[in-house]
Amino acid sequence: MGFGSGDLARREVAYSGPYKPGTVIVRTDARRLYLVQPGGRAIRYAVGVGREEALNFRGSAVIGRKAEWPSWTPTENMMRRIPEYRAYAGGMPGGIDNPLGARALYLYRDGSDTHFRLHGTNDPSSIGQAVSSGCIRLTNDDIVDLYSRVPLGAPVVVKP
Repeated sequence: MGFGSGDLARREVAYSGPYKPGTVIVRTDARRLYLVQPGGRAIRYAVGVGREEALNFRGSAVIGRKAEWPSWTPTENMMRRIPEYRAYAGGMPGGIDNPLGARALYLYRDGSDTHFRLHGTNDPSSIGQAVSSGCIRLTNDDIVDLYSRVPLGAPVVVKP
């Protein structure tokens, strides 16, 4: 199945897996995110993923923090790989030009920030692609929708 424009639309789909309603499942290989719903259903979102397999988060986490129009600070590793990011070492305020987009859901494991995010993007053409620095990006419309549906503490499972 390709990633044509129809394939990128948010939609409700059948779900018969082992996860409970409220669980966020990210399939990096398929570039899709699912929010499990009651009654054998899930909401499917198209996502952009990390450009290198080594950069992708795997395993289980929880939503430990939520932010509207979040600020962005590149990690040390990001600044090493992309020296232009050093200009934002002190952070970039939230807004339309910010690479985290309209909302961010911060993944935590064992009470600590993993530095991986589910977030919006100011580059919607990246959805369905492997181009990010490891985080999972959605269109701003989709991250606003997901943000409104997912509470703090919601489980997240990222599968390669």
